[in-house]
Amino acid sequence: MAVGIDLGTTFSVVAYLDDLGRPVTLQNGEGDKVTPSVLLFEGNDVVVGKEAVKAFATDYAAIAECAKRELGHRTFEKSLGGRQYPPEALEAWILNKLRIDAQAQIGPFQKAVVTVPAYFDEVRRKATQDAGYMAGLDVMDIINEPTAAAVAFGFAQGFLSADGRASGEQTILVYDLGGGTFDVTVMKLKSAHFVALATDGDVRLGGRDWDQRLVDYVAEEFIRKFGVDPRDDPNAHGRLWRECEDAKRTLSARSKSTIACDFQGQAVRCEITREMFEDMTRDLLDRTSFTTRQTLQAAGLEWKDVDHLLMVGGSTRMPMVFEMLQQLSGKEPNRSVSADEAVAHGAALHAGILLAKGTGRPSKFLIKNVNSHSLGVVATDVQTRRKRNAIVIPRNTPLPVTARRVFKTEKQGQRSILVRIVEGESSSPDDCSQIGRATVRDLPPGLPAQTPIEVRFKYEENGRLTVTVMVEGTDKVLHHELTRENSLTQDQLDSWRQYVSGVPAPAVDASQND
Repeated sequence: MAVGIDLGTTFSVVAYLDDLGRPVTLQNGEGDKVTPSVLLFEGNDVVVGKEAVKAFATDYAAIAECAKRELGHRTFEKSLGGRQYPPEALEAWILNKLRIDAQAQIGPFQKAVVTVPAYFDEVRRKATQDAGYMAGLDVMDIINEPTAAAVAFGFAQGFLSADGRASGEQTILVYDLGGGTFDVTVMKLKSAHFVALATDGDVRLGGRDWDQRLVDYVAEEFIRKFGVDPRDDPNAHGRLWRECEDAKRTLSARSKSTIACDFQGQAVRCEITREMFEDMTRDLLDRTSFTTRQTLQAAGLEWKDVDHLLMVGGSTRMPMVFEMLQQLSGKEPNRSVSADEAVAHGAALHAGILLAKGTGRPSKFLIKNVNSHSLGVVATDVQTRRKRNAIVIPRNTPLPVTARRVFKTEKQGQRSILVRIVEGESSSPDDCSQIGRATVRDLPPGLPAQTPIEVRFKYEENGRLTVTVMVEGTDKVLHHELTRENSLTQDQLDSWRQYVSGVPAPAVDASQND
């Protein structure tokens, strides 16, 4: 048994395959299909989900939310109960609740496929895998959220059926606007093959930012009337957030809503019309429009080449999104899959196929992704002597891939080489993310300057990057699976796993250490 998990910024969903191979969403312990990705630290207890949300108005300082946005950082943005936590540990508590609630319905399991935004860099992907490990899960694979949505759509269209019900080829553009992240991916579907052509996005853009505009608007009104800011008080801030989230949802169904804010014995009531809301968030929507156009261009396509424009993510319920996409593309956006459940369903289908492959059953199912960020090495420009990002694997390269570049040592008698790996499009390393380093030591004395060094990247579909460094004229060859910056050690991971989930670390086969 294996499940698919959509680990969302604001809400999370779990699905599995029933006896007929159909994806089914599992309810949580409260009877809901979606679980708020919110934690409440209450003494030694960590409460996850709906019960944690109830504390927004009374104990907001003890609330952790949107931890997914902090993945890749060493610690979460605020202390909780006087303690700093790594974001992946917070994500692990969410996954642990999802695991426990799911096991109550389908029995024990450990295997899972977990989704991530397509635009997540490798640091964040590794942190997500680590969160799954801490939660007592065996993460079989990490799958991009738009790809998972495309798989769910393809299943509904018959692309995964044994009788080959779906014929021909379809091109789809997946517009995925969630609570905290945004992705666009263009994919080709043919038979059981799902091939990504281009992807782009923003890991800090989602429905949360639409909420923030409402919060700021009401807070500024309060300041104008009473000279104090309700955002300065954690509980007043928490109450205002809840009011604004509710108002945003109301504005998706009605033309106006009222937001009330009470603080220090004073109160304001702000009537917000849908038109006002759309005006104050137009720049956010424009950012998604720009990214959508850029991604289609990167795929080498025009709108006439797109068969389906698929909308997923809870924030696509805002009417402004549908209207923008319709105007941009000249097409009717497709809402045939559940905005909330499609990603988890696609992950569950992928998990089921991985299980089948593990038992030796043949499968024609194939997912081919592209890398969302360029990978390069920090090198010194010969002419300017400045550091630059020498790209080895450009963005939107089909995976898996192996690529190489040749560099040269800087000086005579160099005894070691530091290879700094960065991720990003800028020529300046300072504007990129350093994701790791590899060091070749003990080079032979007297090594000439300008000795060629071959750096080879092997980039797997699951995001594993292996770096090989070969120094010409020596026997020095370094094979190095990248150690990401800010990653936890294995001992730390094992400790967190025991603390969060109570599941002991898996036994290590001693023969592997020989």
